[in-house]
Amino acid sequence: MRKLLSFILSLMLLLAMSVPSVMAEAALSEDVVILYTNDVHTYIDGALSYDVIAGVKAELLKQYKNVLLVDAGDHVQGTAYGSMDKGETIIKLMNASGYDLATLGNHEFDYGMEGCIAVREWAEFPYVSANFYHEEYYERKDNVLDAYKLFDFGGVKLAIIGATTPETFTKSTPAYFQNEKGEYIYGIAAGDQGEKLQADVQAAIDAAKAEGATVIVALGHLGDDPASMPWTSEETIAAVAGLDAFIDGHSHSKVEGKEVAGKDGEPVLLTQTGEYFGRIGMMVIDAETGAITTDFIELVELTEKTTDAEGKEVENVIGYELASELYTGDKWPVVADVAAIKDAWIAEIDTKLGEIIGSTALTFDNYNADGKRLVRSQETNTGDFAADALYYLFDNMGLDVDVAIMNGGGVRNKAVTGEISYKTAKNIHTFGNVACLQTITGQQLLDALEWGARGAGTGEEIGGFLHVAGVTYKIDVNYPSSIVADDKGVWVSGPTAGYRVVDVMVYNKETGAYEPLDLNAKYNLAGYNYTLRDLGDGFAMFDGAVNVLDYVMEDYMVLANYIKGFEGGVIEATNSPLLAKYPGMKLDYATVDGSGRIVIEEITK
Repeated sequence: MRKLLSFILSLMLLLAMSVPSVMAEAALSEDVVILYTNDVHTYIDGALSYDVIAGVKAELLKQYKNVLLVDAGDHVQGTAYGSMDKGETIIKLMNASGYDLATLGNHEFDYGMEGCIAVREWAEFPYVSANFYHEEYYERKDNVLDAYKLFDFGGVKLAIIGATTPETFTKSTPAYFQNEKGEYIYGIAAGDQGEKLQADVQAAIDAAKAEGATVIVALGHLGDDPASMPWTSEETIAAVAGLDAFIDGHSHSKVEGKEVAGKDGEPVLLTQTGEYFGRIGMMVIDAETGAITTDFIELVELTEKTTDAEGKEVENVIGYELASELYTGDKWPVVADVAAIKDAWIAEIDTKLGEIIGSTALTFDNYNADGKRLVRSQETNTGDFAADALYYLFDNMGLDVDVAIMNGGGVRNKAVTGEISYKTAKNIHTFGNVACLQTITGQQLLDALEWGARGAGTGEEIGGFLHVAGVTYKIDVNYPSSIVADDKGVWVSGPTAGYRVVDVMVYNKETGAYEPLDLNAKYNLAGYNYTLRDLGDGFAMFDGAVNVLDYVMEDYMVLANYIKGFEGGVIEATNSPLLAKYPGMKLDYATVDGSGRIVIEEITK
């Protein structure tokens, strides 16, 4: 009897101990949560970073059985924290944070195809893309990556489909997609009207449904910028049937949740978080109804008012919280292991690049007072400075240089003033491109300027907009661009209806004056391999140019070299060592709008 009573008591105790566990498991919601980021661009040193998103995921796992963390591309390039090891530490941070899936943005290709492959190998999570494929003799072969990944959560069978912007060809470098013979061995489906991209997304939807998917979400790096048409997310949604939601990137847009009708008339929820870890997206899929809700987890600063030494009241940031209607976890969760990786890497890079090499009381910028990015549509003083740095590099080496060009998309900084370090230079030029000097014809230079000016005056941002040194030119905005490009956005030939770039003048070092461009003359052009050799931004008109000197110095070091050329490293509006040597050059850094080398106006009216 005592043995029986002992057994019963033990059984009751065991049951009592198991009840909380069973109840805790039952208390977890069956709904599916997708946390999402896009266009982080390695901005890891802000208050909201990977250590916090790891904490958010951990907190949500206390409430939901099924939590995914995904990224919609452009996460390994943008600042020195990405470029110094070509994204390896960023991927370590994403691994440690618990990312489950990502798609490729155009900037995942910035370290070359080998760099893109390395990123995928470092990742402990898969990448998906329905329209990135192998190519051989102009024929499409198998996809490089799986088109989608299926997550079976019992009540919800979720398929997440990847899509990569066809703009990758020109917003990275077409040469990365080619072999040593210049033959394309990789492709990204596009279509003149977006039809090839849309067909790939539809095929992935159909395949996922055939595999049992009950909810289908696209994870795309397409964007909603009109400049990306016809390959935008909204155009893609409108052309396919069967999507339930679209997590987007590329355009850096803040879209909490916008309904866009699919081909079948059903609403598709489109969302995108913006840029640079400004917020985290949170999507909840109702396990019973399939209804989808989105919200942003926003950063909130906690402040405290104090009095300074002069008795004035000041407000200081004393901490942070996260605000969201959907997220109800710890208001400032941080995962210590992730924070340790992040903090160690930031400290290492800041130490390596922290040496002060110059200073300025000016403000070098690429934005206007309204926050509009100017460097891709007009001249800026930072763009001028970057072009001058290239000109100075080769001139100071004793080489004959006539013109230098700098693509606006390669100039990444916001306002720069005060002390300048190597890190400052690295944050202006983040890509690691290398300076080259080539001999070209006047016709090739005109074609390059025309190609870069094709969006000027239209409100369109063009990464290939050319800032210049040693040359001035005008753009007639009343004259529409008729330049010819191929289906990948690469220059084919000059305009069919006349040039909108006019009055091109080249500085003559001997006379100290600007003289009209001679289309048949030879000029030595300084630039970066991205533009001159690798078809970056679609610049293909330099084919046949003669290399004078190749792969001389990395871009941020070109800037540092120029900064050190100023007396005491102090940069003023008109104290450039170039201007001291060539007093006739158009060079004045006083305002964000630059020196007046590029005039955009209505001429033909």
